[in-house]
Amino acid sequence: MDSQNIMFTVLAVLIVLASFATVLTKSVIRAATYLLLVLLGTAGLYFLLGYTFLGSVQIMVYAGGIVVLYVFSILLTSGAKETLSRNSRIKTAAAAVLSLAGFAAVLFVIFQQKFIIEAAVLGAPVESVEGGTSIAEIGRQMLSTEKGGYLLPFEAVSVLLLACIVGGLLIARKR
Repeated sequence: MDSQNIMFTVLAVLIVLASFATVLTKSVIRAATYLLLVLLGTAGLYFLLGYTFLGSVQIMVYAGGIVVLYVFSILLTSGAKETLSRNSRIKTAAAAVLSLAGFAAVLFVIFQQKFIIEAAVLGAPVESVEGGTSIAEIGRQMLSTEKGGYLLPFEAVSVLLLACIVGGLLIARKR
C-alpha cells in the first residue's frame, strides 16, 4: 500500500466519522465543527487527486465562508445554548429505512451505469496531473454566458448566500 492509498484511507475515514458525528451530535456548535472537518477532508481529497485549484476553492468558499457564516448565525441567535430535540424511535427507524433506501438507489444507479468499470478502464485524467487546464480558462468558463458557461449557477449561489445572511440577521433581530 503506497502513501496515496494510506492518505486516501485516512481522509475517507475522517470524512465518514465526521459526517456521522455531524448528524448524531446534540450540540449545534459541535455539529458545525464536525461539518468543518468534513469539508476540510473533502478539500484534502481534491488535493490528493491533483486538483489544487478545486481544493483551494473548497477551503476558501465552503470550509471558510459557509461554516463561518453558519457559526456566526448560530452565535447571533444564541444557538450555543440550545440543543437539538430528542427523536422518537419511530422517527429514528423511518430515517434509517429511508437512508438505506437512498443508499440502495445510489448503488443501483452506479452499477446500472457502469461507472466503476469505465473509471477502471480510463484511469485518472492526464490533464489534472500535468496541469492542462489553466486558472484563466477556468475563470472564463465560470463567467461565460455561452453554452457550457457557469454564470447563472454562480449568480444563483451568490443570491443564496445573500438570502442566508439576510435571514440570519432577521432571526437575530427578532430575539
